Amino acid sequence: MKELKGFQKKYLRGAAHNLKPVVSVGQKGVTDSLIRSINEALKTHELIKVKFLDFKEKSQKRELIEIIKQKTKTEVVGLIGHVAILFTENKDPEKRRIVLPER
Repeated sequence: MKELKGFQKKYLRGAAHNLKPVVSVGQKGVTDSLIRSINEALKTHELIKVKFLDFKEKSQKRELIEIIKQKTKTEVVGLIGHVAILFTENKDPEKRRIVLPER
């Protein structure tokens, strides 16, 4: 997936505003089952929120987000409080739910 531009990330953060977190990261951190859950949610929704339950330090959350980003090959759109917003464009153009602005 190509790198998102700033205005596209802003658009996605706005689109994610009303979404509820679909995956929670607990005390075990990033596990294989967590990665499977994130991948499944991204296949269905393209844009999801991930909530950090037991990690309150910003540096901890950034480390975990980087691991999630690498393992799921997703784009991190934002981190607001204890919630990260992730986006992966569906490979099948007919199944895409979100159309990114091109300016």
